This record gives sequence, C-alpha cells and structure tokens, in this order.
Amino acid sequence: MRVFTISDLHVDYRENGRWVEALSLADFTNDALILAGDLSDSLPRIEKNLSLLATRFRHVLYVPGNHDLWVLRDKGIADSFDKFSHVQNAVRNGGALMQPLDLGAVSIVPLLSWYDYSFGQPSDELKRRWMDYRACRWPDGTSERSVAERFIEMNEPVSRPANPVVITFSHFMPRIGLMPTFAPPRSRMLFPVLGTELLDAQIRRAGSSIHIYGHSHINRRVTRDGILYVNNAFGYPNEARFTAKKLLCIYEES
Repeated sequence: MRVFTISDLHVDYRENGRWVEALSLADFTNDALILAGDLSDSLPRIEKNLSLLATRFRHVLYVPGNHDLWVLRDKGIADSFDKFSHVQNAVRNGGALMQPLDLGAVSIVPLLSWYDYSFGQPSDELKRRWMDYRACRWPDGTSERSVAERFIEMNEPVSRPANPVVITFSHFMPRIGLMPTFAPPRSRMLFPVLGTELLDAQIRRAGSSIHIYGHSHINRRVTRDGILYVNNAFGYPNEARFTAKKLLCIYEES
C-alpha cells in the first residue's frame, strides 16, 4: 500500500482534466490518494473528478480549497459555507473521504482551514486582485479570521492516532516559514491569504510525521521542528516550470 499526494488540480483547465482521465486504472488499486484542495469551483466537476479518482485509487481523501468554495458558477448557493455543505455531498457521491482514515501502520488526517491574515495584512493591491474577495461570499459581518476559526473548529477534537505514522493534510499553509526565502515580490504580496497559524497547533497535537499542503503552487519538501512539510501542486497549465505535474508517493508500506 502506498500513499500519493497532489493538490491544485484545477480541472476547469481542459488539459488538467485530461491528465486526471489519463491516470492508470490498474496501477493504484491498492493505494491512497491525498488531494489537498482546489479541484474545481464547479460542483458537478468536483463530483465527476473525485469519482474518476475513486475508480483508480482504493481511497481518495480530500479537503476543499478556496477555489472549491467559490459561488459564481453554481446556482442556488446562499454563500460559501452553503457551498461547503454541497461540496461535502459531492465528496460522498464521488466516493471520496473528508474524515480521518487508518491504513495499516499509517493514519491520514484531513484538516479544514482558511486564511486569517496571521501571515500579514493584505495590501490594497491584493484586495483589488485576489479573486476570493469577489468569488467567495460569506454571511454579513463575517471576517476572514472567523471563517478560519470556524473551519479549524470543524477539525476538533484533534488527538494523536494510535498508528506510528501520522500524515495530516490541509489546503492552506500552516506556517509562513514554508515559503522559500527567494519568493518574488508578487508571491510575498500573497502571504496574508496563504493560510493560518491556527493549523500548526492542530498538526502537532495530531503527532504528525508528514504534513501535506497546497495553495501556494510552489512545490516544496522541507522539515521544520521535526515535521516533514510537502507541497506537490499540479497547478495551472502555464506553471510547468515550477510544478511537477505528477503524483508524489510520500509513504509506502511493505
């Protein structure tokens, strides 16, 4: 049994969707896939592609990203919390999981999240350019901090599983120190919307050995304070020079 990971498939791009459809139907039938968010902003596409992946892997574990909670495309959605409820139904219908799973000696723990500006305050330019401010909709009076806190609370209670290997995963980043020091100014502008420090406390309470994240589209594999943090984003079609465009095996049980 192996555990693979990928994030940010963005199957709204035709070539990304074709990559999912081209995955082998025979090579991963005893394996698990961690899909760390940003599959599509379309509910039918989320369900369809989770179904495609569920026919290829024995287990598919998923958490939504920010794109998955956009409300521009799907009709009859009250707000992004309502969209999350519909995403949960799409996950069930697609044969995927959003709950912890024990597999042999490894436990896989999904963690919901959002960003809360704990990595910095957004600039006026970011407020103009960041699509979530227009594509997500929250109840009146809801702040980004309260959105993050609500999703973090959905993960509770978080405790250390009995298995010796624990893999946690989220879409959003749990600590800004995971960004490379060479990040260009455009990437640094995005720091406020990359994640939340609230996540890291839950990751450590879970006794995580490996934490998978997405969102930044900057693939990394780095150890911080005893935890291996891994980002394996598929990314947009024009990002081939810094995203791998392939599955990454992060665990193999003999």
